[in-house]
Amino acid sequence: MVDEIAVFIPILALMIPIIAIMVPHIRRWMEFKQEQLKVQGTDTAERAAQYGAHIERLEQRVRVLERIITDKNAGLATEIESLRDAPLN
Repeated sequence: MVDEIAVFIPILALMIPIIAIMVPHIRRWMEFKQEQLKVQGTDTAERAAQYGAHIERLEQRVRVLERIITDKNAGLATEIESLRDAPLN
């Protein structure tokens, strides 16, 4: 039993400086990963906003098309042509 403990004392003595050397590097790596996640979250939020704006434009166009279809007026061809000439954004 005493011999087994005697073997672990030098191992423990070597582990302390190894851990002391590794801790700052691990801390920097964790800070880097945290910053990386923040940037990724911001990028994702910006993309979601862009997709939302795009969907809103598409919904507006669908509303116009629904109105044209349900309004059965004489200027139907004129309105369809004006939509073709309208910008997509």
